[in-house]
Amino acid sequence: MIRFLIVLCLSLAVTEAPAAPVRIKDLVEFDGVRGNDLVGYGLVVGLNGSGDGIRNAPFTEEIMSNILERLGVNVTGEQFRPKNVAAVLVTAELPPFSRAGSQIDVTVSAIGDAKSLLGGTLIMTPLTAADGQIYAVSQGTVIAGGAAAEGDGASAVQGVPTSGTIPSGARVEREIEFDFSGLETIRLALRSPDFTTAGRIESAINAYLGRAVARMLDAGTVVVDIRATGAISPAHAMGRIENLPVEPQRRARVVVDQRSGTIVLGEDVRISRVAVSQGNLTLRIEEAPLVVQPNPFSQGQSIVVPRTTVDLDEEPGVGLAEVTGGTSLSEVIAGLNALGVSPRDMIDILKSIKAAGALHAEFVVR
Repeated sequence: MIRFLIVLCLSLAVTEAPAAPVRIKDLVEFDGVRGNDLVGYGLVVGLNGSGDGIRNAPFTEEIMSNILERLGVNVTGEQFRPKNVAAVLVTAELPPFSRAGSQIDVTVSAIGDAKSLLGGTLIMTPLTAADGQIYAVSQGTVIAGGAAAEGDGASAVQGVPTSGTIPSGARVEREIEFDFSGLETIRLALRSPDFTTAGRIESAINAYLGRAVARMLDAGTVVVDIRATGAISPAHAMGRIENLPVEPQRRARVVVDQRSGTIVLGEDVRISRVAVSQGNLTLRIEEAPLVVQPNPFSQGQSIVVPRTTVDLDEEPGVGLAEVTGGTSLSEVIAGLNALGVSPRDMIDILKSIKAAGALHAEFVVR
């Protein structure tokens, strides 16, 4: 059997457009300007029979007993089985420079066998940081992110009803002590380390201030001398330089998602001369046994005769050949789309091109 190779030649001119300028504040993290994670363990009440089963979640009964005893209700030795309460974990992020009295958002997630937190109210829950200190207290009505309905013979769930949020549901009670105004130098940490981008940030800051105040330490760090900027405080210095535009330089990268068939690629991705032949092979096997009965009034027995049907189909292959060196991957994908190649087959082709060493980019598979 002779197979024919479909040849696709790509020799289009490639023009690289300059990257759009991005503010420095969107490229870096400032030293000391960071949030802190908070977590707490609490109780949601007021559920319409969709709470935890006490037998399956004994910790719910324990925390409920503790709360009632703190309120002056003695429940020692009592047996109660309410279905409108649920034990939850409360998480939040304490933003940088948060002051006592400010409010932050919290996320509430069930940890027992509760079916829904819709309409529930979170009882006062302290939120602690990694050092064990309480920094915020949360309380409020939970806004669940889904809905659930159940009958005698069927049930339906939309979204995630066992998790929700409370906007501005926590109040900051303790501030994190950090003397930002006493810093003499501030390090700018790049979110995506790159020598070219770090050098451009250094040049942009020095050109704007007219003196050498910024210095690149490595691909991910640029240090700024606050005293040399002439600003009266580090906050004033950061306010002057964080909005400076810089053209970032990114690594060539291809990201694919095999579950959804999504392909995302950068403009700097290049592909060398390569040839690819791709086809689909379908194999079908069907069993249809036949039962043969003996003649009437005979002493024979029924016999099962196997019957198997095998069908092998091979679709015409799709070939890619003589791709000129330096061709962009977007042009290759445009050519494959013109041939009707599906996204999932295209992902397999890209993986093969990467394995052959012809795809010059970081290949990320989700």
